Amino acid sequence: MLVKKYSKVSRLAFRFGMLGIFGQVLGLVLSVLMFEQFDGTNFSFLSNTLSELGSYGHSYFAVIVNGGLFFGGLCVVLFCLLSLQLDASPWSYFFYVSLGLTYFALAATGLFPINVYHLHIIAIKYFFIFGSATLILYGLEQWIASETQGSILTYICALFAFVFMTSFLLLPLLELGFTVGDSAFYNELLAEPSRAEIWWPAIIQWASLTTFLFWTALVIKTKAVDVRS
Repeated sequence: MLVKKYSKVSRLAFRFGMLGIFGQVLGLVLSVLMFEQFDGTNFSFLSNTLSELGSYGHSYFAVIVNGGLFFGGLCVVLFCLLSLQLDASPWSYFFYVSLGLTYFALAATGLFPINVYHLHIIAIKYFFIFGSATLILYGLEQWIASETQGSILTYICALFAFVFMTSFLLLPLLELGFTVGDSAFYNELLAEPSRAEIWWPAIIQWASLTTFLFWTALVIKTKAVDVRS
């Protein structure tokens, strides 16, 4: 009876998690394909940011990406809450709480687009902070576990996501001139007339989001299969 209950909760967690990732990716893809700024220019991953994609002052279809981030993020939070019932390990508890906070922050970026500047900046900032912490906790969990749960692809993706996310937070501290006055990347999310066609903060942001979403999908699949077995 207990095994059936665990299996049912595991399936529900898996569906919520994958639905969340699918919703976020779908919203991003549709918004990029339909993106056209009011000045007629198209979207570029090399210079435009996620915040501009969801800005009601820049994009005609901002509601699509914002809705995807919000509802998709909440679905992944539900995955984390359900998964807390399936794994009694202390490290897993901290991991799921941190992952849930990460996607709650990502959902908040959709709820509060760049038009609500200060709340949006806070949400983006904590998405990267909690995301970096989550990846550290994942590494500790896998290192301490008696049996590794992830695949080589999962570990590689986690490593790249960690490098990109920490770079987004820490590179401005090196004063390399990526932003005016070496301001934090999350404070420079709207396009300026002087922005270069290849802008590293935008590239790093998209690399971080892409690898983190892909890694999360791999973790959701792995965790669900591990519990069912």
